[in-house]
Amino acid sequence: MTDESDEFETGASDAEEGARPDADTRAEAGEAAADAAAATAESAAATESAPADDDATDSEADAAGAGSDAEGTEDAEDAVPEDVQKYARFKKVDGAQYDRVNDFLRQRTYVTAREWAIARLCADFRTETGVEMTKIGNNLPELVPFMTDTYTPQAVNQARSAFRDKVRKSGATFLYGAMSGFFTAEELDEMMYEVTEIAKFLLEVEGVDLSVEEELEAEERISSVMREVREASTELRQEELSDEE
Repeated sequence: MTDESDEFETGASDAEEGARPDADTRAEAGEAAADAAAATAESAAATESAPADDDATDSEADAAGAGSDAEGTEDAEDAVPEDVQKYARFKKVDGAQYDRVNDFLRQRTYVTAREWAIARLCADFRTETGVEMTKIGNNLPELVPFMTDTYTPQAVNQARSAFRDKVRKSGATFLYGAMSGFFTAEELDEMMYEVTEIAKFLLEVEGVDLSVEEELEAEERISSVMREVREASTELRQEELSDEE
């Protein structure tokens, strides 16, 4: 009995000893599971906080970008010369499209809107050393409302040369018509009135304010010159006819 009891006790003890490793294993497993759960919770917390960090980073980036844009705008404003910023011609056509201005000019003159605007700028931005063609080309959209592109100095010079050539040819054509006797004195006066009105309108668009007295004086001077041209040409033709006879 004692032996059986000892065996039982021994068996019970062995069972307990055999059971302890299982308990320890479960305990260790429980601890590992707890550690894993903690790690998972930390990871989830980090994941949840990541978007906030990203949002903060994006906000910082946006703020930095906005600062860069503001600095870029200030630099661009500083880059525009002061005399360009103060240039006040062509304000009466502010908002007008190039095609509309060009159509108006082509119906009444031989020059284009590009040639007209650049010729005006070349006259205004002339220094002792010459015309500031680089400044005109780089700041053309700021100087003329209906011009949207910048120009190279070569393109500015080309437009100015084209304007000069057309004025020269138009002047020769008109003067020949006045000297040839094709028009009477009254017809020349009427023609001079019409072309003078167009020229005055273009000057007004450029920003030139002419008083009524100044307009009348200019018209009288032009008419007087044209009468002298016609009289001189008439005398010249009569002399040529006399020589032929």
